[in-house]
Amino acid sequence: MSTVVVAEKPSVARDIARVLGARRKGEGFLEGNGYVVTWALGHLVQFAEPDDYGPPWKGRWAFSQLPMLPEQWQLKTGSSTYAQFRVVRKLLNDAAHDRIVCATDAGREGEHIFRLIYEQARCRKPFQRLWISSLTDQAIRQGFGQLQPGTAFNGLAQAARARAQADWLVGMNLTRAYTVHNKALCTIGRVQTPTLAMLARRDEAIANFVKSYFYELVAQLAEGFAAKYSKDGQTRIDVKEEAERLHRQLAPYKTGTVMKIEKKIVRHRPPALYDLTNLQRDANRRFGFTAAKVLEYAQTLYETHKLITYPRTESRHISEDMVGQLPGILERLEHEQAPVALERLRQGHRLSRA
Repeated sequence: MSTVVVAEKPSVARDIARVLGARRKGEGFLEGNGYVVTWALGHLVQFAEPDDYGPPWKGRWAFSQLPMLPEQWQLKTGSSTYAQFRVVRKLLNDAAHDRIVCATDAGREGEHIFRLIYEQARCRKPFQRLWISSLTDQAIRQGFGQLQPGTAFNGLAQAARARAQADWLVGMNLTRAYTVHNKALCTIGRVQTPTLAMLARRDEAIANFVKSYFYELVAQLAEGFAAKYSKDGQTRIDVKEEAERLHRQLAPYKTGTVMKIEKKIVRHRPPALYDLTNLQRDANRRFGFTAAKVLEYAQTLYETHKLITYPRTESRHISEDMVGQLPGILERLEHEQAPVALERLRQGHRLSRA
């Protein structure tokens, strides 16, 4: 009897297989030492498209087809990935394998990817969950020593499924509605369209921007101290003549009186750890990297070099059980090539924005 481990992508599967001692190569899997490690290819299984349901949703788009609300959600596997799905399905249902471990990425989408494969394969065996945010050998060994029952992640799986179904309902229905209405293809998405609206509003604001000036009065005092004129908490003066009048009124005074001194201790918390969005924002601002490039680099640092934790996270915190791994991560960042790369970035070397 052996254990089937399902990873999200081949590179992660190879890392896990190496640590577990599964070194023999098969067609779509690695095996050995009581383990069979296989992989998905991203979204190996997806929700079927409206045409796949047949009439009345199949064929020419029309308002009469809407709304499309599946009573029973159907799944499908793409033709380019069907061969790998067959491999995974066979391994999951093979009686020779008495244990299943879900080793997809530790997040909502990773959970969703495995659950769709499990459902499409019609597997009924219980499974366990490997939940790790780092691909170091130590993290993998530790994770397999702390496997959790798959049912503990049912809530996460349901949240992921609800998100995917919402995407389908909004995207498929509104894309057809707007396309039929406009007589031209108009793709609508739950995230895509609000984002496009933000860009359109910003572009409109830029196009309609009217340049205006404001003025401030600043008095240069002793020891490099500067005092800024304010009224009702506002330092800006919109009318040039008013600024000049105040300047003439205040200029004769060569001395001033300190009316009040306030001293207070301010504590600033250190910044939270990066999530993907904040990492992409800062990398674009500092180095000019596109969001896609930042994700590509982060995935490489995570999967290949084991220098960072799982990058596609929405959280800016780490769990207590990861604290012990931080010294090792920091030590790897002191590798002789890391300071060189950092210095080149500080000097303004940028990669292409394309």
